[in-house]
Amino acid sequence: MGHPDCTMEGMDVNTAFWRGKRVLVTGHTGFKGSWLALWLRGAGAEVHGYSLPPPTQTNLFTEARVADALAGHTLGDLSDFAALQDAVKKAAPDIVFHLAAQSLVRESYRQPVQSYATNVMGTVHLLEAVRTCPGVRALVSVTTDKVYENREWAWAYRENEPLGGLDPYASSKACAELVTAAYRASFLAQDGVAVATARAGNVIGGGDWAVDRLVPDFFRATDATLPLEVRHAGATRPWQHVLEPLGGYLLLAERLAGGDPAFAQAWNFGPTDNDAVPVRTLLDALVRKLPESRWHETPDHRVHEANFLKLDSSKARTALGWQPRWNLDTALDKTVEWHRAWRAGTNVQQVCEAQIQAYQDAAHGPLRH
Repeated sequence: MGHPDCTMEGMDVNTAFWRGKRVLVTGHTGFKGSWLALWLRGAGAEVHGYSLPPPTQTNLFTEARVADALAGHTLGDLSDFAALQDAVKKAAPDIVFHLAAQSLVRESYRQPVQSYATNVMGTVHLLEAVRTCPGVRALVSVTTDKVYENREWAWAYRENEPLGGLDPYASSKACAELVTAAYRASFLAQDGVAVATARAGNVIGGGDWAVDRLVPDFFRATDATLPLEVRHAGATRPWQHVLEPLGGYLLLAERLAGGDPAFAQAWNFGPTDNDAVPVRTLLDALVRKLPESRWHETPDHRVHEANFLKLDSSKARTALGWQPRWNLDTALDKTVEWHRAWRAGTNVQQVCEAQIQAYQDAAHGPLRH
């Protein structure tokens, strides 16, 4: 499928569109889901959530009092189809964002069956629940940059590259892409539901306490005055602030809800090529911002890790008018700013709201350097 012809550079999220919209976010207790819920509430949407409890004891959902921003908050598992279907019907959403997932590579090695159950059958359950709920106009299913068959080449991956995945996490998310495409073609398109998938880069930002994730591990080590041990300092990843892909998801949902079927396909939301850098480059930049921090490499070859991964987001730039607004240095500044505010006992919901506003304001100027 081709893509629609639209070249609205710097296109903003349309607050007038979101005002009063009923929106369901699965995974709303997670890192990305919590930021998305706060952004949607700030845009005037009525936000409902379905998710497991927050994944870590300290978490953004609790620290930023995200529950206060919600019209509906249901704790449940994607594997419980009856509970999920009931939550979808009660929310009666216009738009659905599917973010709930088992999202950690190393956890997928420890719990492969659970990872496939959540990421594949959980997606099936969500799509089936949407199919039985009249009124849904658009669904954005979030997968990952790791859905591509990684060829360890120097080029960025485009949406039409072959799907793959050598580890259970990547494989399960590639399967979720296939499931979503099948439901779109077999059921949802003819029911008037526009469905797209979104593939983002490695997100960073304030409020992420996930285990086995680089930047949260860095802050944990620094707070404990310990050096961070890194498995693969030479691995190149497409780093971006969490608000970058979330802005893309919102723009995409607006276009899907507008009824143009050309937007119902897969989309990449990655950083500029300059911000796809090795792990050591990101860590050295963080050390410059937090001189008390330290890190060293301790290789672990038991778990497969791709050496090189970049996304080509040309389609999103051309057809959605989406483009990155904060470069990596700014993204790290915002992440450090958030963490320092949290350590100081600041109201971090207000910090999130201020950073969302700053991100939106950045649309009206050049990419910050």
